[in-house]
Amino acid sequence: MAKRVLVLIGTRKGAFILHGDEGRKSWELKGPFCETWPMNHVVGHAESGAIFGGGGNEWFGPAVWKTTDLGETWTHSSAGLAYEAGEEPIKAVWSIAPRNGSLYAGVQPAGLFRSDDRGETWQHVEGLQKHPSRPSWNPGGAGLILHSLVLHPQDEGQIWVGISAAGVFHTADGGKTWEPRNKGTRADFLPEGENYPEFGQCVHNLVMASGKPERLYQQNHCGMYRSDNGGKSWQSVEEGLPSSFGFPAAAHPRDPDTAYLIPLNGDTKGRYVPDASAAVWRTRDAGSTWEAMRKGLPQKNAYFGVLRQAMAVDRLEPAGIYFGTSTGSLFASADEGDSWTPVAEHLPIITSVETMVVDK
Repeated sequence: MAKRVLVLIGTRKGAFILHGDEGRKSWELKGPFCETWPMNHVVGHAESGAIFGGGGNEWFGPAVWKTTDLGETWTHSSAGLAYEAGEEPIKAVWSIAPRNGSLYAGVQPAGLFRSDDRGETWQHVEGLQKHPSRPSWNPGGAGLILHSLVLHPQDEGQIWVGISAAGVFHTADGGKTWEPRNKGTRADFLPEGENYPEFGQCVHNLVMASGKPERLYQQNHCGMYRSDNGGKSWQSVEEGLPSSFGFPAAAHPRDPDTAYLIPLNGDTKGRYVPDASAAVWRTRDAGSTWEAMRKGLPQKNAYFGVLRQAMAVDRLEPAGIYFGTSTGSLFASADEGDSWTPVAEHLPIITSVETMVVDK
């Protein structure tokens, strides 16, 4: 049966769905959805066909939106998305991750929630908030947010989260207890001699390699890293890259040695692609070497950035790669990054990009 690719796009003014054919040559954009709420993360659950979007802000409040008919109709709920009375209110949902019949949500201020009824109601996974380091967590530039949610594909007890600017934390018991996993990652913004702390790093994005759950790739405020032991220790893989600073990372859907990222020119230099010349950097040897993929991307006057959740892959053969920019353009590659084509333009600021492959 022929396949259809859906590119799920979160923006500052609602969600969009880009429909593509299996060859990824013909595209149709639909939206905006979710009543143009600020949408931080839109993700699909291929088994059920449902699409979920997490968003909000201090004006709208937090909510998770859901559609079961590919965007024709939407509902949303915030039931249970709240801390106890007296604690700082939740401003927004920043990340969504479905697994089997459950759904996880990362929020701001950083915390984790779980739904067992497909987003209708939510329960606080309190163990993370109870970690002894919690009173010392400090916000990153976008606030104290839990933006990366990585679920182990076989072991339902294991979850990794990325928090700006607290670092990577891991649980092996479904969220009852947590431990920081930041050994080897730098915090250059701390005083000399204190820049390898147990926690307090500004992790920007965390992804898992396909077929190797213990291998993680991390783009950090202060470097690009790989772990081969589930984050217990990290090694730098930034040699050969034009910058140690960037936000998005994506892992190949089948090859654990292949990953993609988009470095930016630095945290104080404008946060756009280096030299205003766009490239997606690809490794095929787990970060030992990198190559710049530029064909079809703008090579001058490209003063855009790419946010932490705005790059994704599909599971077709060859794999498709997608990224969205701070200037509202979406680029796609149907050949694993060798060449690129703009497939949507003039959207609001793109905050997230995910994919879902469905039967026609």
